[in-house]
Amino acid sequence: MQPFEMVMNPKQVFLSVLIFGVAGLLLFMYLQVWIEEQHAGKVEKRREQKVTSGWGPMKYLRPVPRIMSTEKIQEHITNQNPKFHMPEDVREKRENLLLNSERSTRVLTKTSYSQGGDQALSKSTGSPTEKWIEKHQGAKTVFNKFSNMHWPVDIHPLNKSLVKDNKWKKTDEIQEKRRSFLQEFCKKYGRVSRHQSHLFHTVSRIYVEDKHKILYCEVPKAGCSNWKRILMVLNGLASSAYNISHDAVHYGKHLKKLDSFDLKGIYTRLNTYTKAVFVRDPMERLVSAFRDKFEHPNSYYHPVFGKAIIKKYRPNACEEALINGSGVRFKEFIHYLLDSHRPVGMDIHWEKVSKLCYPCLINYDFVGKFETLEEDANYFLQMIGAPKELKFPNFKDRHSSDERTNAQVVRQYLKDLTRTERQLIYDFYYLDYLMFNYTTPFL
Repeated sequence: MQPFEMVMNPKQVFLSVLIFGVAGLLLFMYLQVWIEEQHAGKVEKRREQKVTSGWGPMKYLRPVPRIMSTEKIQEHITNQNPKFHMPEDVREKRENLLLNSERSTRVLTKTSYSQGGDQALSKSTGSPTEKWIEKHQGAKTVFNKFSNMHWPVDIHPLNKSLVKDNKWKKTDEIQEKRRSFLQEFCKKYGRVSRHQSHLFHTVSRIYVEDKHKILYCEVPKAGCSNWKRILMVLNGLASSAYNISHDAVHYGKHLKKLDSFDLKGIYTRLNTYTKAVFVRDPMERLVSAFRDKFEHPNSYYHPVFGKAIIKKYRPNACEEALINGSGVRFKEFIHYLLDSHRPVGMDIHWEKVSKLCYPCLINYDFVGKFETLEEDANYFLQMIGAPKELKFPNFKDRHSSDERTNAQVVRQYLKDLTRTERQLIYDFYYLDYLMFNYTTPFL
């Protein structure tokens, strides 16, 4: 038979058609994906050009009036919704873990409360969490019991019966003024009728020391490393604060946090333990965080934050900087901080204290300041009945050869910024300045 006389049988025809059909389908799918990627890339490029071009006319660089109305301050407080700090997938995963726990009272749920403490914690009607609770014998009764507890917890007088030394008289007077000022501020500006929050997130930065009944809210760059050393000594985990390394403090997981307890445990401690927060001038804290994380080798902040900051805010960045993320400039860091479309999220080291510790939701019994850290801390230790030999350590946790960040150091960093940028940093930390009665910086 001649080659041109060969005829394909039906099986061969079917296979040929099938192969060509599959190839065509794959080609179509590839083209569809390619077209969508090109379109998305163009949209993203236009958006970035709109956001980053020029830096001068950017919307977020418009100064906010330094004096805000009561309504505006209340809006700032209202917008502190902790649920936005927790990604959806993480929140769902955590809720599932909580629901599967044997302790049925520990439920991550939205709550509704008045910052004045007049409205009870209430459950969400018809929510999946509530339905799950109803299926379990006795759990609904337990949940309702804690739903009726008031939030926030009331402030109560400090127990000063253990303070024997008269040298603390001035410190005590200053402390009472701080507490009173914060309480009056929250009464005036913090009465928001229906503030939604996740209870477990709200208390997630609070460390627990059960022996001396202490709750300490961690504010990074305000003496928190040494405070955690003190808590470890009080817990019996170490004999001296001076023998505990930086890694043991921050990565050892020796201390309990308040969100590790069930609802009963959280409310009992909030209502009976002495709650302390230590704060710092916002500008000083910001500069201190920048110096610590970006001016020294760091295996986390350089690749995670540094690379993203340099890529977005440094025109014509060299390849080395884009690869390792080292050498971030303070001005670039400020552009990132003030950008409403940050290429990487916020971090606790420069997050506002009002969003870390929620001082208008949790009535702190003791308000210490970094500017008077040793004096405040040692007075607090005597007040809670700590061993007499235990004193607050005064050493610098890391980079001990560096000068401490103070007002003079801050001025050196701020001089490289425009007046608008300095004003916007103040506006960013506006609530912290007001709540803790810090002097408005010279801008």
